[in-house]
Amino acid sequence: MNLETSLVHAGQVPDPATGARALPIHPSNCYAFGDTASAAKVFALEAPGYLYTRLNNPTNDAVEQRLAALEGGAGALVASSGMAAIFLAVLNVAAAGDHLVASTSLYGGTHTLFLHTLKRLGIAVDFVPPTASAIAAAIRPNTRAVYCETIGNPLCDVPDLRAIADAAHAAGVPVFVDNTFAPVLCRPFEHGADVVIHSTSKWIGGHGAAIGGAIVDAGRFDWTGPRFPDFNEPDESYHGIVYSKIQPAPFVFKARAQGMRNIGMCASPFNSYSYLLGLESLAVRMARHCENTLALARWLQARPEVAWVNYPGLPEHPDHAVAKRLLRGGFGGVLGFGLKGGKSAGENFINRVKLASHVANVGDAKTLVIHPASTTHGQMTEQQLAECGISPDFVRVSVGIEDIRDICADFEQAIM
Repeated sequence: MNLETSLVHAGQVPDPATGARALPIHPSNCYAFGDTASAAKVFALEAPGYLYTRLNNPTNDAVEQRLAALEGGAGALVASSGMAAIFLAVLNVAAAGDHLVASTSLYGGTHTLFLHTLKRLGIAVDFVPPTASAIAAAIRPNTRAVYCETIGNPLCDVPDLRAIADAAHAAGVPVFVDNTFAPVLCRPFEHGADVVIHSTSKWIGGHGAAIGGAIVDAGRFDWTGPRFPDFNEPDESYHGIVYSKIQPAPFVFKARAQGMRNIGMCASPFNSYSYLLGLESLAVRMARHCENTLALARWLQARPEVAWVNYPGLPEHPDHAVAKRLLRGGFGGVLGFGLKGGKSAGENFINRVKLASHVANVGDAKTLVIHPASTTHGQMTEQQLAECGISPDFVRVSVGIEDIRDICADFEQAIM
């Protein structure tokens, strides 16, 4: 199936028991076994089956299959939030004494997790510009992953994923890409990435109604290398299983059997159902988000009150050429801009919008605005804000699917 069709059909058929065409929600903690022998085989991973919803669930399973189809991956795992998915992915490869290389341009919550929480766990992180040369220079013998975002939040930079992947793979290091800002628009596995992470709370869900996250495994990285003993030595906590021997998605299998099983940041089946509904309309919504965002960027450029506009769909954006190569069907649903009056003018704008909502979210059907320096990235120092391109006057806009004429009219009355 083509991508747009797989978003509607992958992972789900009419319910065999009832014929229901919509995906059933299975709000069950546990599942009955036929006998003790079959239960033992399922628990030992010697036979397929559902154990406990912390590990797997029929509703979650359908969503995982569709997310794998979305990215062209070998397997997926849903989690309770985007941050849970990031944390689980990192702990799947790194432990005390290990090291990560991360882009300076990251969502504020990710930056805080990497800088402060991982530090408490003994995992060091170097933040570098998301270029192949900077990343290659930062890799150490104990580096376990390179981490970046397809479209940086909120800087809207677009790193060259292929060049980054080539640099990381030359050192035997996998590349993790947060693709939250570019579902459908980019499939990072086609550009060398090894693991894709999503906050399904954003465009995938599409309506700001459910928190969730996901990990998708390309199934291609060679985990038998010397950097990853946890993948190659028997896991004493789970029947001596060797994860690098698992196919077709060893990374996701380990994250489920070892990480999710022991830490428990599992997705709610109710939330997963909402993600599946969102996935069915995702391709159509992303096209409208991108169309509206480009139109709004051009409208803002023409306003005399606006000092600057930052959107990769604009030819003058420094990453426009890379974005044209990596993204298909549009340049994303987020832009940044600043008013000539600086921070105070931006604050006044946010306080005056009526159609747009002032909330800490992106990817909603509704248009959303926020001031990153004082909210989503407010925990950063001035130097850290400067490194990731967030100026005091930066206003982030997640452009919705309303009529663009109404969005522009709201912005016009708020700017004046």
